[in-house]
Amino acid sequence: MNDVVIRPIGGRDELDLFCSLPYGLNHELAGDLEAGRRLPGWMWVALRGDRVVARLAWWGRGDGVPYLLDILDLAEGEADRVEIGSRLFEAASAAVLPAGEPPVEWTRYVPPAWRDDPVTRAGVEDRMEILARAGARPLVERLRLEWRPGTPIAEDDGRLRFREPAGRDELVSLMALVLDGTLDAHSIGDLARMSPEEAAVQQYEDELLSYKSPREWWRVATTPDGEPVGFVIPARNNYNPIIAYIGVVPAHRGRGHIDRLLAEGTRVLAAQDVSRVRASTDLGNVPMARAFARAGYIAFEHEINMTWS
Repeated sequence: MNDVVIRPIGGRDELDLFCSLPYGLNHELAGDLEAGRRLPGWMWVALRGDRVVARLAWWGRGDGVPYLLDILDLAEGEADRVEIGSRLFEAASAAVLPAGEPPVEWTRYVPPAWRDDPVTRAGVEDRMEILARAGARPLVERLRLEWRPGTPIAEDDGRLRFREPAGRDELVSLMALVLDGTLDAHSIGDLARMSPEEAAVQQYEDELLSYKSPREWWRVATTPDGEPVGFVIPARNNYNPIIAYIGVVPAHRGRGHIDRLLAEGTRVLAAQDVSRVRASTDLGNVPMARAFARAGYIAFEHEINMTWS
């Protein structure tokens, strides 16, 4: 391993070098650099001669702070690739992260049947071993879902009324309510550290307010007499139209309202003439996964998350 050089890329002119290892995010990197969601100093490579044998990169929200480690790749055929990856992570983290703090999370997109392919499985497990050595633990595996134009959207059956949220306080209050009994691993982790109200405020401020799409798309569902049932947040992130958040309050669960909310959110985005709508849910959140399946969403990929928290 003494022949391996570890360093950040020198600038955008080395983006092709960085992309010499394949991954589905490669086509987004130039745009991320342009928008400030990535910096060259956050994108590191391990070189054996002029060949990239490992690489990693962080993604941020455009505020100059690295948030997610979302690229960690190892070249096939390198017997010492786990050791190289560990050295790469250690060196890059020491140089990039504030005061040596770990990133919030690592995320990796994989095929749905990744465990059935020996090469893909070995690659995932090698990455997880590198990060486990650095103190990370498995958090959750998620379904990545997609609705495509031409897929039928259930007609409004009239049982709910839909309107925009009355304001921040109403939506945050509903977000806090739907955390009761949540099956979402990230939300469960939040609730171990803070109250439902604090978790809702954090998600509202950190996530929902980051979307540049119109807030007029957001929907609260009510009964005909005006009692709130739940909400759905159709939005557009930096890459795709998405169902950002959806939930039914505990008092109204078990009545099929999740299907009506999901249809309304999909309908809002479909009216924008989008080429697809993306969504995600935990693999273990079977009720939500089934709702997406009923709405015609296809699971095209999985997402593996590890955390340091």
